[in-house]
Amino acid sequence: MRIESYNQIQQIYQKQHLNKSKSVSQASQSDMLQISSLGKDFQTAKAAVKNCPDIREDITAPIKAKLENGTYDVDTASFAEKLMQKYAELG
Repeated sequence: MRIESYNQIQQIYQKQHLNKSKSVSQASQSDMLQISSLGKDFQTAKAAVKNCPDIREDITAPIKAKLENGTYDVDTASFAEKLMQKYAELG
């Protein structure tokens, strides 16, 4: 093998290597992210749920007050009926 051939190969390799690095840097500059309208809707819904309280005080406050006063009464017949309905739905 002649030394001159080696030098020519080395020069060709360096040119190819530079061309590849230029194309990679150009590609990374044109990257872009687009979120679909469905994705935007999910983000809006997620933000709305995040801002809502975990406990609805307007519903739980009267029950808490009755429990504290000792006036909370459970209708056992109604409770049993609802329990049996749920059991029937599961089976």
